[in-house]
Amino acid sequence: MKSNVLPILFSVSFLFTACQKTDLKTENKSPEKFAIDSLKVNDSVKVNEKLSLKYESKVLLFPSITDKSLLDSIYYDKKGISDFSKQGLTSFIEKEKNNYFSSLRGRDEDWMKDLPNPQTWDSSSLMKLKSLSDDFLQIEYMFSSYEGGAHGNYGFADRVFDLKNNKKVQLTDITSIKTLKLQELLKKNINKIPSGTTDDKGNVKNSDMLLVDVIPVNNNFYFDNKNLYFHYSPYEIAAFAAGDIVIPVSWQELKGTLNPQFAERMKIQ
Repeated sequence: MKSNVLPILFSVSFLFTACQKTDLKTENKSPEKFAIDSLKVNDSVKVNEKLSLKYESKVLLFPSITDKSLLDSIYYDKKGISDFSKQGLTSFIEKEKNNYFSSLRGRDEDWMKDLPNPQTWDSSSLMKLKSLSDDFLQIEYMFSSYEGGAHGNYGFADRVFDLKNNKKVQLTDITSIKTLKLQELLKKNINKIPSGTTDDKGNVKNSDMLLVDVIPVNNNFYFDNKNLYFHYSPYEIAAFAAGDIVIPVSWQELKGTLNPQFAERMKIQ
């Protein structure tokens, strides 16, 4: 007889941080308070003696942003959401969590017999504020999961939002550089920021782990007052052991191709 699986709730936590106030520069340069809040959910269940499940989600909230198209872009990974309030996002995350648990608890129990030992599978989605300056909101999204095997998987998405014009920043808003030239710069600068991977002698370079001859120009970019950075997830251009790789391209290297309005706003000489 097939036994019923009764999941046991281990822990549930909903953490709401207090609003943080950050000075946001406006067109007339007078400071304006910009509110940033966050919502964090952690939950875990035990399916049976062989398998436990863990779910984690952290979402940033921006009460000052009211433009729906901009909010749609900020929460691009949450398909179908229309209520961007704290209550609306809490309900959406709760639904995502329940769907994740149900999708695995609902499988036929026979496949669990092949699990070699007790293990915990997980799903995680995290938003991180990288910077807020000159009306540019820069966010890093990290996604990770583990469902058996030698290791889990994880990846990143980086997005920049123009709060002055209520839109996601495209690469063409920053530079008109030709793709082939940018690919050359990415290849040239591949080792400028070590990924942290080392061998016994501690001298493995990012370029030693590359899986491609030409580094593609991706849409995961962000910037500061010195460089434009391109962020690559594991397996995107290099072996998993290399981890994620960030390649900088300096504003000086992009000189002559920068959008004049962007350069003026960022005070790039």
